[in-house]
Amino acid sequence: MTILCLMILVVKLLLLSHMKARALRRTSFLFFCTLLFSLFSCSPAPKSQVKITGSTMGTSYHVTVVADGVDADGLKAQIDALLLRINQQMSTYDSDSELMQFNRSEQGKPFELSPELAFVLSESQRINLLTQGAFDVTVGPLVNRWGFGPEEERVIPAAEELATILENVGAKWLSISDDGRQAIRRRPIFVDLSAIAKGFGVDQVAELLRDEGYLNYLVEIGGELRVKGHNALGLPWRIAIERPNLAPGSVQAAIALLNRSVATSGSYRNFRDVDGERYSHTINPVTGFPVAHNLVSVTVVTDTCAEADAFATGFSVMGPEASLAYAESNNMAIFMLTEVDGRVVERWSSAFNQYLDD
Repeated sequence: MTILCLMILVVKLLLLSHMKARALRRTSFLFFCTLLFSLFSCSPAPKSQVKITGSTMGTSYHVTVVADGVDADGLKAQIDALLLRINQQMSTYDSDSELMQFNRSEQGKPFELSPELAFVLSESQRINLLTQGAFDVTVGPLVNRWGFGPEEERVIPAAEELATILENVGAKWLSISDDGRQAIRRRPIFVDLSAIAKGFGVDQVAELLRDEGYLNYLVEIGGELRVKGHNALGLPWRIAIERPNLAPGSVQAAIALLNRSVATSGSYRNFRDVDGERYSHTINPVTGFPVAHNLVSVTVVTDTCAEADAFATGFSVMGPEASLAYAESNNMAIFMLTEVDGRVVERWSSAFNQYLDD
């Protein structure tokens, strides 16, 4: 008999010994026993878990591992080393990163890629095709010109200026060799992987945990996450979808996940007001202009976090109707929040029903 069950037996004996007590006292004790029975049962106690946190890619990461005997310090050292390597490969803030070296590479000349960067570039190109250009890792110059880069722009660009910038924007100017080991810039494009690199980092940390033999864990970087197995209570991981307002932490909906990845893209905090007009930070790489539809945020659930991360950005460009149509046609789970007459309206694909945590 477990200690927990023994505690319940003691409570029962105490209850019997008080059967002749005053009614008020008996009522209070019965309530006390009911509370104890709800808190202490013979069901398994929560399992041990370790939480590891740190900084990477200009944001924070959180890892929860449900297991006994985890060497937290040793595991954190491995995670930090892994994320540092990814940052050195894909950061646009590190002038010596592999990606920045590629961005300076000679046009038309093959550039040797690490396996990690090769994968992310290839995955970016694949999702670019699937979203008909809505997800595009070369959109950075347009984002910067609209004032969402390192330097804020006060003047709205003219159509002629945008046309000039667009000449060097487009995934079509990025070529990947058949073996995936080389990339070529056909134009002086600037590749920015910020819309997929965090998701890739999540996947890499998850694979590290898997290789270390862990079966139950959650990995999150900057809001993009991946889970495996169950939480400490033996239940699916419960994930909150944020409500679109300026106060972080409020919850719009909750989902229950097993062995899945999830990413959310939203425009409700990152925008600019210029001359009475509001401009979204989500720039359409085809038109060169900020999107003007009513999609406030979109959450995507897929196998890998890199894919979820990229599709969330692509859907933010496509808008609610096109995104929902794509999701239904491809059995993809997405959850959208749109603004209609000042109200937030929830919409989701059929495949998303299985994750709603009622």
